[in-house]
Amino acid sequence: MKHLKINERSVEVTDSETLLSLKKRIKPNADIVILNGAPMRQDRNLTDGDGVVFIKRGEIPLPDELEALMVSRHTPGVHEKVKKAVVGIAGLGGLGSNVANALTRVGVGRLILADFDVVEPSNLNRQQYFIDQIGLKKTEALSANLRRINPYVTLETHCILLSAENVPTLFKEVDVLIEAFDTPPAKAMIAESFCTAFPDKPLVMASGMAGFFSNNTIQTRKMGRSLYVAGDLVNEAQPGCGLMAPRVGIAAHHQANQALRLILGLSDLD
Repeated sequence: MKHLKINERSVEVTDSETLLSLKKRIKPNADIVILNGAPMRQDRNLTDGDGVVFIKRGEIPLPDELEALMVSRHTPGVHEKVKKAVVGIAGLGGLGSNVANALTRVGVGRLILADFDVVEPSNLNRQQYFIDQIGLKKTEALSANLRRINPYVTLETHCILLSAENVPTLFKEVDVLIEAFDTPPAKAMIAESFCTAFPDKPLVMASGMAGFFSNNTIQTRKMGRSLYVAGDLVNEAQPGCGLMAPRVGIAAHHQANQALRLILGLSDLD
C-alpha cells in the first residue's frame, strides 16, 4: 500500500494504482490533474508520499476542499511551512500592498499589516486598491481585498503611525518583517528599531525601484546579519522619475520571494 495526499486528505492506495486510474476512481470528471505541484496529462506511476489534486473547471469546491485546491500548484512541503509563518508588513503602499497580495496567494498563515494612511487616487497607478476604495483606510481596504483572495490567511491590521517605540511591540511575533516605506527617514527608523530589538529576525527592505529602468538592475542583496534589501539602490522617486507599477511590482515581488525563502529556511541568495 502507498500513502498519498489526495486533495490534501491522507489516503491509502494499492501499489498497482496509477495517476489516471486514481482519477477514474475518485473524480472521473476532473479536467485538471496535478501531481506534486505540476499539471499532468499523461498517466504516471505513483510513489509513497505523492500529493495529487483533481479539479473540475467551473466547479465551486466544498469549503473543506477549497484551501487544498488553492495551494495545489505549490511545491510539495511548502504549504505546511508557510501556513505556520507570521510576516509583518510595515507600510501598505506600492511595495507593501503588492507584497501582501503575493504572500496571501502563497498562503502565509498570518500577516500583520500596519499603515496610517488612506487610499488616494494617485495610489492606483501601482498599489493594490480600487477606485471605490478611495478615502478608505489602507488597512481596511487591503484586508478586504486580501480576504477575497484567500480567506484562510489570518489578517491583523494596525492603522497607526509606526515609530521606534511601537515597532518592537507590533512586530514582536513575526518570523520576517517587510519594510515598505516611502521615505529614507522612515526606512532608517524601522531598520534601527527592529534590528536592535530582534537582531536574529530577518528584515527585508527595499531601495531603488522608481522609473522604467532595466528590470535586471533590481536585485536582492544581503546587507547585514539579518538584513536584506531589494531594488537597484539608486533610482528613488524624484521629480522627473516617478513610481510606476512594473518596477515597483518587481521590487515588491523580490521582497515577497525573499520572505518565502526565509520561511522555508533558504536564507542564501543563490
